[in-house]
Amino acid sequence: MPLNRREFLNLATAGVAAAGLASMPLTHGAKKPEIKAIAFDAFPILDPRPVFVLAEKLFPGQGTELSNAWRTRQFEYQWLRALSGRYVDFWQATEDSLVYATELLNLDLTPEKRKQLTEAYLGLKAWPDAPAALESLKRTGIRLAFLSNATPKILDAGIKNSGLDGLFEHVLSTDKIRTYKPDPRAYQMAIDAFGLAREEILFSAFAGWDAAGAKSFGYTTFWVNRLNLPREQLGVLPDAVGKNLNDLVSFVKALS
Repeated sequence: MPLNRREFLNLATAGVAAAGLASMPLTHGAKKPEIKAIAFDAFPILDPRPVFVLAEKLFPGQGTELSNAWRTRQFEYQWLRALSGRYVDFWQATEDSLVYATELLNLDLTPEKRKQLTEAYLGLKAWPDAPAALESLKRTGIRLAFLSNATPKILDAGIKNSGLDGLFEHVLSTDKIRTYKPDPRAYQMAIDAFGLAREEILFSAFAGWDAAGAKSFGYTTFWVNRLNLPREQLGVLPDAVGKNLNDLVSFVKALS
């Protein structure tokens, strides 16, 4: 989905204009889920903004337009690859979409700029609120995992860069099964890894489409809406929406 300059280049964690924690009402008479584990998409934890700051640095005055085109095509290529049965991993889809976006905007993507932009994904670090929130969840006995379309190399680098070693029981990349979320087979990976019932796992999404996919699959779903975007109109709503992982911690505590 396209993101503007304010969202990607000038967004400060303390200044996100989100609506705060907003829970969806449980069905009347429904029992609160007993959450034993949380599966996270990569980006509620890892901050992708430096990639798009770099785009502006390399293409002054055009970084925002490039970032919008690149990010939109990045996910479209993943979904189209999965649907057509012509899989490539997140890294390749990201590079291919960057080439497309620069050609679309008639920008000169030199081999060096291409390398810098793609390899920026290996330098991602956690959002400022993430480490303490994850530690808090871990102390309560909640089991944690990544469940992401990103490659294991990107996820492992983010964990190392952020000092998050030892927090995650599983680092799950959909590359293992050669598909992408929101394919139900991708969400199934957390059930298989944890050995828990679907109702015992919460999914934490960064993108609205991912929140809808996880909810459709049957997970209790929390959307970390750091960019204050509207909900996707896909016929399902997440169980709760917040602006950061502190809101997620509050939601999990409210369920206990």
